[in-house]
Amino acid sequence: MLAKRLNNRLEVLAILIVLVFISLVSRLGYLQVVQGKYYGQKADGNRIRIVPTMAPRGIFFDRNGIALVSNLPGFTVSLLPVKEAIPEEIIIKLAGILNIPVDEIQTKLKQNNGKFDPVRIKTNIGPEIVTKIEERRAELPGVVIEIQPIRSYSNNELGAHLFGYVSEINDVQLEKLKADGYKTGDIIGKFGLEQVYDRELRGIDGGDQVEVDVTGRPVNVLGKRETVPGKNLILTIDSRIQKAAEAAIDQQLTYLQTKSEFRNAKAAAAVAMNPKTGEILAMVSRPTFNPNLFAGGISNKDWKMINENPNHPMDNKVISGEYPPGSTFKIVTGAAALELGKVTPEEKILDTGKHWIIDKGNAEGEALGWINFKEALAKSDNVYFYEMGNRLGIDNLEKYARMFGLGAFTGINLPGESDGLVANKRYKERNYGEDWYLSETFDAAIGQGFQLTTPLQVAVMMSQIANGGHRYRPYLVNKITEPNGGVIKNFAPEELGQTSISEGTLNLIRESLRDVALEGGTGAEAFRDFPVPIAGKTGTAENPHGSDHGWFIAYGPYEDPRIVVVVIVEQGGFGAGSAAPIARKIMESAFNINQSQVEAVRIYKPLTAL
Repeated sequence: MLAKRLNNRLEVLAILIVLVFISLVSRLGYLQVVQGKYYGQKADGNRIRIVPTMAPRGIFFDRNGIALVSNLPGFTVSLLPVKEAIPEEIIIKLAGILNIPVDEIQTKLKQNNGKFDPVRIKTNIGPEIVTKIEERRAELPGVVIEIQPIRSYSNNELGAHLFGYVSEINDVQLEKLKADGYKTGDIIGKFGLEQVYDRELRGIDGGDQVEVDVTGRPVNVLGKRETVPGKNLILTIDSRIQKAAEAAIDQQLTYLQTKSEFRNAKAAAAVAMNPKTGEILAMVSRPTFNPNLFAGGISNKDWKMINENPNHPMDNKVISGEYPPGSTFKIVTGAAALELGKVTPEEKILDTGKHWIIDKGNAEGEALGWINFKEALAKSDNVYFYEMGNRLGIDNLEKYARMFGLGAFTGINLPGESDGLVANKRYKERNYGEDWYLSETFDAAIGQGFQLTTPLQVAVMMSQIANGGHRYRPYLVNKITEPNGGVIKNFAPEELGQTSISEGTLNLIRESLRDVALEGGTGAEAFRDFPVPIAGKTGTAENPHGSDHGWFIAYGPYEDPRIVVVVIVEQGGFGAGSAAPIARKIMESAFNINQSQVEAVRIYKPLTAL
């Protein structure tokens, strides 16, 4: 009986052992056959990493093929998770070496969402940081130094408001762009053309499949995917004219601040444009900034210096600065008066120094006597144009201002453009709840009061006088090309509209503007003996916060206009003394005039390609 019971127990035990064995074999088979690939990948994940290589951004070339923005090799510090998380002590040590807050590193690691991808912590580190990390390699498992392209603005401040700058993507941008493939640590365009054409410029990142040791240090490259460089931009800018414009503004501002009564003349803007196409040849805004400061992460000290500057270095005043156009607006008033038959070219109006209806007069009480249209525009007579405003009325002034494109965006492909303001009754009623007064029409007729324009809008206005009434969209990029030079896209002039102004009126205005630069005109002093015939207009804009702003606008050559130049100097006083000298130097560069009559024989050659 006892033996039988013992045999039964042994049979049960044997069955249990067989069942356990079958279960273990089945599980082993499931893991090896069914889940083998999955666990193999997990095992490889503990030793194999994909280390991305950032693609170099596309290069900016000027219209003549001169590189203005490119890339330099630099070092980037990344964290390459080896286990589930980077230990706190490693983060603290790395933060100390890089001199950045610990929570900044922790935030970037959290944004990685637990992936075992490298996380870029700091770009463009110097060799001293590389040395410190290498010396403490054993203490910093998971810390990797990569060679990455760093954006280089080789001319520092040159064209800063055009080019913009690049910097690391922030949380808000990442949330918006992650669906498009952007990720933590990416470098993106934040301003100017870098922002507008970021997708074309950024290229396609490559990477290495590397085997890492227990410290996270790469020990073997298992595979490689080559980077694809970004597309290049061929700009409309002429770097020679751009440099001359920037130098001219800097020199003039220094002169005004140190050797004149206009010590607060610390800001200015200038733009040069081809009136027959809309191509921007130069664009300058002062004060400015160095975009290289942003490429590797701007310091608190540098950002504070930029951000607290009362003249706002980050503003591109050519497109965002809104100023009363001053006497440059007399071109619009004159065109309206002639076209609507409110005055004839021959009619003379008596200027006694003040208008006979409202006590408004010329600067410094000047009285020019009996003058016709040409004399009034060439000498920028206020009384004459007050009377034109009186005859036209504010509604007609508004109509012609809008015909020239004022009060609307020019359409240039840059962020931050302002649309200005054309004086009108509706604006005053909506914002002040008051009726319109004749004195405000007088102000509007000479570009004061509610009138506001950007320098680029004024350039578009002047271009229409120069080219016969065609309004072109200003643009900055001629071509987008592959790194090998193949053209992906061409940009052509785009006509947005035409002014319905007769050729007779345009010719009379052109003749009057030509007289501005001749003896007796308001721009004669700055352009005396200038070997290229130009047409121009001075302007002085009242400023309730300080000295008046000075304008000068011009085009040339007079017979065949190839360039329009617009300059404004904030708190520079009369435009003839503050802005016109800058315009002359820009024109000298454009026409390759080297301060001698001998050089004048070459004046047409440099601009034949514009």
